[in-house]
Parts: sequence; structure tokens; C-alpha cells
Amino acid sequence: MDLFEHQARELFERYGVLVPEAQVADTGSSAREAAGKLDADRHGVVVKAQVKTGGRGKAGGVKLAADAAAAEITARQILGMDIKGHTVHKVMLARPVKVDQEYYVSFVLDRAQGCFIAIASAEGGMEIEEVAEARPEAVARVPVDPAEGVTDEKAAEIVAAAALPADVAPVLRKLWQILQSEDALLVEVNPLVRTADGAVVALDGKVTLDDNARFRQARWGEEDEGGDTGGLEAQAAEKGLNYVKLEGEVGVIGNGAGLVMSTLDVVAGCGARPANFLDIGGGASAQVMADGLSVVLGDPSVKSILVNVFGGITACDAVAEGITRALGQIRLTKPLVVRLDGNNAARGREILEANPHPLLEQRTTMDGAAQRAAELATAAAAAA
Repeated sequence: MDLFEHQARELFERYGVLVPEAQVADTGSSAREAAGKLDADRHGVVVKAQVKTGGRGKAGGVKLAADAAAAEITARQILGMDIKGHTVHKVMLARPVKVDQEYYVSFVLDRAQGCFIAIASAEGGMEIEEVAEARPEAVARVPVDPAEGVTDEKAAEIVAAAALPADVAPVLRKLWQILQSEDALLVEVNPLVRTADGAVVALDGKVTLDDNARFRQARWGEEDEGGDTGGLEAQAAEKGLNYVKLEGEVGVIGNGAGLVMSTLDVVAGCGARPANFLDIGGGASAQVMADGLSVVLGDPSVKSILVNVFGGITACDAVAEGITRALGQIRLTKPLVVRLDGNNAARGREILEANPHPLLEQRTTMDGAAQRAAELATAAAAAA
């Protein structure tokens, strides 16, 4: 479960990481009131969209307002925005700080190595992926043994590897404490800044909690976040679907995590970007297919949908029946490419052929289906 930025900020503050003074608002008038509490008429205020996705600044979801009146206008502009399929229902208003230097620090779980990785750079404030690609030597990656944790010695090792100032080390210790105590899979600060008066402050934060620890952790925001609640991922979770939002244009639905991951790779190899990971598991009933299609169709960035199913315990004819019935329950508005293989695949294809839909096409191979979905997405984007 990803936290909203204002929740991550509250968590940082609780564990002693310095953060800017901030308020949360869900209307223009409450934003003006919040800006007044932050003395915006003297210092201005930063208005930031609260959605569980990146790219807010590029999408116009982060703006500087000169005073409380401007904060109300700005908040009204940002509230209701759609940012990568997430509707903005709240904004965070934060007091600006004078930045002298910007850094990047994070701890993230590396399942392959069976440890956490500290990723740090003296060049924060931008996409760390771009920095790592252009100048990999500027980004330090230091393994952290979960049993040992971030000791004073480990924090000093991370600081030295990333060429960070020595006073960042205590912040690393506190961030690790958050990760460990809150059962987090990711704790990221970008940027971590040194202000003009020498303080080390977290200007932004991202925290992902481990849902497997739900039984022993009080979840953040499930009761009081109202309309957003994580956007499409929350909608899918309510329907019992394993869905992860990505940043592409081809919606992907498959049965089995391995098959879906392979499908994402094939779509990317065809020159398109997958818009999501959606695993319907072993069942493909009409309701499951309808739920899956409705979630994917709810993403405005999706231009085409690829259903890739390998029949096993659930035969392809049952999947085809599910798709046919699902199309009777929902309104298909985007091209749908279906590839069926495995148990009863031929019969499944016959069922779809006998129940044609103007937006549905079939392909017999995964490569062919992915290529066609990519072509349809490209054509739709060009026509938009």
C-alpha cells in the first residue's frame, strides 16, 4: 500500500525527520484557511496534489502560490485533476524553504538478493532513473542486511559511497527505523535538502507499506481518504483483482503472474508501453472478466487492451464464455485483442468468433497479439 505524500510526511515527522510545516485541504476555501495558518501572505505556499503516483509536477499538480488568496485559486485548479488515472481529492499546502543543496536517499527491498538496498545520490530533485542512466557513478547502491540494519557504521558507509555530507547519516538511521518499524517495502526522499540555514529537511516522501503485515499494522488512510483511496488499484483490490498501475497505453490482462509479466515484456518489445499489470488468476468467469475490463477501461491512458490467457485448470472455452458475457455487461470503448492458447483453445476461439464484437480481434500467438495491441494503441494515440 502506497501512502499519500502528506501521510509519509506525518510519518517522517513522528520519527524525527525534519519536514516543512504543512496542512491538508480538500476544497478551495479550506486551502485558503490552511494557507493562512502557514502565513502564506508573508512567505507564499506550495500547493501539491495528493495522489499515489509520480509525475505530479510535470502534470501541473505542484504549484507555488504567492499568498492565501492565490492558494485558494491554485487549489481549485488542482482539485479534480486527473494525474495518470488518479483523481486529485486533496492537496497539501507546505511552507516553502530556501534550498541550498538537494540529495536523494531511499531504502528499497531487493527480493532477488534477499536484502534491502540503500540508494543514494548527491544529485536529488530530479528523476533518479535519469541520473543513474546518464551517470551511474553518481548513484550509490549499498546492500543492507535486514538482520543488521542501518547501524552508525552502515549509515557512514552509505554517506561515503554517495558523497553525501556526514550529517545526512542520522537521517538515514531514522528512515531505516521507519522502514523497519512500519513494515515498509520502500522509503524514499527526493529531494532531501540542505536549507540555507543548514538544516537537513525532507521536502517530499514516498512510503510503500507491506500489505502482508496488515495483521499487525494499523493501515494509513483507509477510513479517511474518501474519494481517491488509491484510484484504480483500490478499485481492483475491492474486486479481488491483483492490479498494478503502470505508465503506458496498452492495458494487459492475463491469468498467472508469470504470464502477465512475460506479456508486459513482449508489449514493450513491440514498441509500446504496458499500462498495467492485471492478473485474474485461475478463474475467468464473466464477472471476473467484467471486473478486470472495467478497471482497465477506467484508465484514461489506455488506448488498447490485450487479454492473454493460457488455459490450464481453467479451459479457454470457459474464458471465452466469460469474455462474451462480460461484453454483455460492460460497454467496450477501446480495441480488445484476445489470445487464447492451451486447454480447449480452439473451442474458445470458436466461441468468440460466434459472438463477434466490432472492437474485438483475435490472434493465435502472444507475439502477434502484443504487436496488434501495440499497433492499435499507436493508431488511437495518433488520432487523439
